[in-house]
Amino acid sequence: GIDFKIRTIELDGKKIKLQIWDTAGQERFRTITTAYYRGAMGIMLVYDITNEKSFDNIKNWIRNIEEHASADVEKMILGNKCDVNDKRQVSRDRGEQLAIEYGIKFMETSAKASINVEEAFFTLARDIKAKMEKKLEASNPPKGGHTIKPNEPPRKSISSWLAKCTIL
Repeated sequence: GIDFKIRTIELDGKKIKLQIWDTAGQERFRTITTAYYRGAMGIMLVYDITNEKSFDNIKNWIRNIEEHASADVEKMILGNKCDVNDKRQVSRDRGEQLAIEYGIKFMETSAKASINVEEAFFTLARDIKAKMEKKLEASNPPKGGHTIKPNEPPRKSISSWLAKCTIL
């Protein structure tokens, strides 16, 4: 089934709650995951470096994300199981080239050996935070203040956006 976890991390002195949905790339969850794409701020696409087919599926998942997710969702490609290099079917170079082709960050990880897993989550969270700060900056008026109209809802702070950070 779909594995769901909530994890809180601290980034630049702020607590950020990550909602992590793991579908294990299973085709039968493709229709379910499209509903979650709309609210996602970041998506990690993970393939198994010992399984050529899982790597080939990444392009399909990217197309699906492009169709259903917000245009500015942060994406990252992860080649998992880098601890079993002797069984490798997908070279690091191929993973990097695919990431370059789509303008996405790339990293190799090993969940089993705890290699680059934390770094991947922090990198994606940092990229999301930077994008949210940039959006917030763009929506703030130039120095000199902002007139609040009686019926105008308060602006969301970067903290409230990041508190709901969703990573698929």
